Amino acid sequence: MILWISATLGLIVATTILVLIRRDKLHVRHGVFWVLVALVFAGLGFAPPMVDWLAKTVGIGYPPILALVAAIAVLVIKILLMDIDQAHQEVQLQRLIQRVAMLEGSLRQKAKRNDDASAS
Repeated sequence: MILWISATLGLIVATTILVLIRRDKLHVRHGVFWVLVALVFAGLGFAPPMVDWLAKTVGIGYPPILALVAAIAVLVIKILLMDIDQAHQEVQLQRLIQRVAMLEGSLRQKAKRNDDASAS
């Protein structure tokens, strides 16, 4: 029974993610990762002996632990990639703020020159 629940949840999550991407609520770059995660959930639900076989091959005595460790590893990698992306965006934002400040200063100087020229 739990296998069908896992497979159904995976398919529901995958469908929800695709709908969010289609409605522009989720960026495609992020959505692809989550669709893959949902499809893995569904796949494990439909083919649980694969986890048992892989765990036995790796030498893990309790197969569900393999799935948990793999899930934690994937989430840690995802968080790391999100932090890298956020740092990149912060640098871009800081540069943009500096460029806007320089442009505003330039506009003020031109406006002051125009005022001085028209006052003369």
